Amino acid sequence: MFTAGLLSGKRILVTGGGTGLGRSMAGRFAELGADLVLLGRRLDVLQAAAAEIGAATDVEVTTLSVDVRDAEAVDAAIGACFEQGGIDVLVNNAAANFIARTETLSRRAADAVLNITLHGPLYATMAAGRRWLAAGRPGVVLSILATYAWTGSPYVVPSAMAKAGLLAMTQSLAVEWGGKGIRTVAIAPGPFPTKGAWERLFPREDLAAHVVTTVPLKRVGKHAELANLAAYLVSDQAGYINGACVTIDGGRWLRGAANFSFLEDLTAEEWESFRPKKAAKS
Repeated sequence: MFTAGLLSGKRILVTGGGTGLGRSMAGRFAELGADLVLLGRRLDVLQAAAAEIGAATDVEVTTLSVDVRDAEAVDAAIGACFEQGGIDVLVNNAAANFIARTETLSRRAADAVLNITLHGPLYATMAAGRRWLAAGRPGVVLSILATYAWTGSPYVVPSAMAKAGLLAMTQSLAVEWGGKGIRTVAIAPGPFPTKGAWERLFPREDLAAHVVTTVPLKRVGKHAELANLAAYLVSDQAGYINGACVTIDGGRWLRGAANFSFLEDLTAEEWESFRPKKAAKS
């Protein structure tokens, strides 16, 4: 089904599209003919990704430096996209996460995860949705979740709360907007190594290595595997898929639903060693 031009004629906005899984998905969308809008906070990172994708394909790649925590800025950015021809697909990929014992979290730390991982996707979805509806135009929202959206997980409680909220959003809007031509779908990835997230979630090599042993297929995921799934779900080939969340984790969640439960044996000293070190004052 991944024929040349599968996504031709579509313009896809990817939040957090400059790095990690967002960058991998964006690159695959471009290979299949989609024009792109890469949205994130770091303009230099976005521009570097746009240059790479543009050099490898003949699609149009636009960048937008926006903090997804800022509802007004998100609405203005998506409004500008619609003034320039609109978007056909929104990919809610931007997220924040780190491991911590929940009782040690500050309100600020919890908000840092919730604001990026839950509020940001909601702001973007509302901004795109209201414009699609006003124009009588079809659209697709793809949100990147986690398997603990429906099982929960210790040590990543704000993220689990946020991902559960996005699952509820996906299922709710599938009914509310489905009859108006807007599909909402989601992907729940298992372990897919990315530099930033991997270092925050597995601050020691032995912890990262242990993750592989929890996956029935005995390996981590390949970015191309997730990118292909995303390309399928946002394509017209998946036009009858609505409100669904597709798991791609090698069967890991079936083996141990609470993803980070293996951290329960860490000592207080080990937890303390994971805390960010304060910079020395000069």
